[in-house]
Amino acid sequence: MSEAGKSAFITGGASGIGKAVVKMLSEKGVNVFIADYNTVAAESFAAELNGTGKAKAAFAHVDVSDWNQLVEAFEHAIAAFEKIDYVYPIAGIGERKWMTNKPSLHSWEAPDLSREDLLRLFSLRILRCSDSSNLHRRKVVRLPSLTFTSTLTHSSGVTGFVRSYGAHLPTEGITLNAICPNVVRTAISSSDFYDKCEAENLLTPMQSLLDVFESLLGEDGRSGQIFEVGPHGMQTRDAPEPMDADTGVLMVLTDSRG
Repeated sequence: MSEAGKSAFITGGASGIGKAVVKMLSEKGVNVFIADYNTVAAESFAAELNGTGKAKAAFAHVDVSDWNQLVEAFEHAIAAFEKIDYVYPIAGIGERKWMTNKPSLHSWEAPDLSREDLLRLFSLRILRCSDSSNLHRRKVVRLPSLTFTSTLTHSSGVTGFVRSYGAHLPTEGITLNAICPNVVRTAISSSDFYDKCEAENLLTPMQSLLDVFESLLGEDGRSGQIFEVGPHGMQTRDAPEPMDADTGVLMVLTDSRG
């Protein structure tokens, strides 16, 4: 399926899963804007993609915890490609020991970065979609982890946000979904860890993840969905049921009050 002429904004696009997604998109003709903290890697990857002639690639240094940097990069992407069809907040954090003996302020901030990345980029997406002169379907896909303990803090918040807000967005021409992988071999952990997982056949193939990303391209209208991807395939996870019938009625009434 060709996506030629469309454009994507990807945080964390110079390494790991983000890099694999960028490459997949570029091969389909999607122009890609790589927003990454590692400027050297982002610049090198963009040059490599531009050399293929399949699609355009641009980059910017971005610390996703810095709202101003994120806004500036998003504006650069709009200037480069005129519009953004796909937004992928993939930049994340590695695993950390809980309550380490490092009482500096910054050691307490890490678990929020990936959630803030989503919310900030989603805000930018909403603001851009308010321009009625440029209405067409836009997509936001987030990538929370299913297994790393520290990232489960924000993953739970992300999946809740996706389920609740994603259900209402198609009327605005936007879809919002989350793809939640198990363990995929990247540079976020040690080779020894991945080797142990592989020995137990517990690694999730990168291609399995990319297949789900690809399935959400184009006119696919799914929104508010959680796609869990593991060593043996993908499944969707339904939202928890209301505690009782009365709560279900209250949820409908609350939703309809506007």
